[in-house]
Amino acid sequence: MGNLLYVLVVILLIAWAVGFFGYNAGGLIHILIVIAIIAVLLRVIAGGRIL
Repeated sequence: MGNLLYVLVVILLIAWAVGFFGYNAGGLIHILIVIAIIAVLLRVIAGGRIL
């Protein structure tokens, strides 16, 4: 289950980068990156290790 979280984070980071540099997607893509960062922080706080 932890690997799925990291896959989701990577996908969201890529989507954010494409939206930030390539398209004007409004605030939606930035909300996705915030969710990805929060997911990683919760994983670290819960005692998981990063990659």
